[in-house]
Amino acid sequence: MEEALRRRAAGEQSPKPPRTFVDALGRSLTVRGRPKRIVSLVPSLTEALFAFGLEREVVGVTRFCVEPREGVAGKTKVGGTKTLDVAKIKGLKPDLVIASAEENSPEDLVQLIDYGCPVFVTLPTNVQSAIDLLRQLATITGTTAAAKPIIQEVKETLASVTTDTANRERVRVFCPIWRNPYMTCGRNTYMDDVITVCGGRNVFGGRQESYPQLELAEMAALDPQVILLPSEPYRFTKGHKSDFKAFAQVTAVRNDHIFLIDGWLLTWYGPRIAQSLAEVKRLLDIARDPGNG
Repeated sequence: MEEALRRRAAGEQSPKPPRTFVDALGRSLTVRGRPKRIVSLVPSLTEALFAFGLEREVVGVTRFCVEPREGVAGKTKVGGTKTLDVAKIKGLKPDLVIASAEENSPEDLVQLIDYGCPVFVTLPTNVQSAIDLLRQLATITGTTAAAKPIIQEVKETLASVTTDTANRERVRVFCPIWRNPYMTCGRNTYMDDVITVCGGRNVFGGRQESYPQLELAEMAALDPQVILLPSEPYRFTKGHKSDFKAFAQVTAVRNDHIFLIDGWLLTWYGPRIAQSLAEVKRLLDIARDPGNG
């Protein structure tokens, strides 16, 4: 107590006690003070960190971290999400590394952890866990005040969309993520939950694999009412709609409900979640009445 009174009299702040957080792999990470040198290896969370006001603290990003464009332009690039330049990350001397269990190479993360880098691994598998992650990141980085309105908007949009779709018939949705071979999202993935929250039913949601491979004939047998063609991770374009011409009996093809969509609407779980839910729901609502759209 005497030391605390002395510090107060001298205008000093007492050092905050270390805080411990548990990441998606069940690992404990102890944070001593607000991080001042952050390396983000997750594009959507890089955008979140900037939105939380951490543009100075972020010192390194991947080449796929493209938002905010002006903010990341001057940051050190540490390779791709799956091809990290581990030596360059070490050289940045980070006091926090934000990583993804799904997007980053396990071997690279092990090297960083073994070296002593404070790595926080993330893996949101649904919209609610993404909101929880944003709140957790804000706490870790000491930016809860700046993050509060962003998180509040996402929470309110999730509540509104969930209420609006609760008693409505589900729209059957096919959303590929790759071509040659075709692949899609299965259960326990963030993309699957976005579709569900917005009033859809992923026609491959019953698959055990997170990202199953498929033949388009299998898709046709499930008769989706909507086909979403995202711009990432595979860049689907208008020309790829021709892949489905042979399946004229499929409801989505017959009604021309094959929609090109920005990939981040389905895969980025940062500050854009509210906009994402609103837009995906809008597209699915078109299919509820074949006369719309």
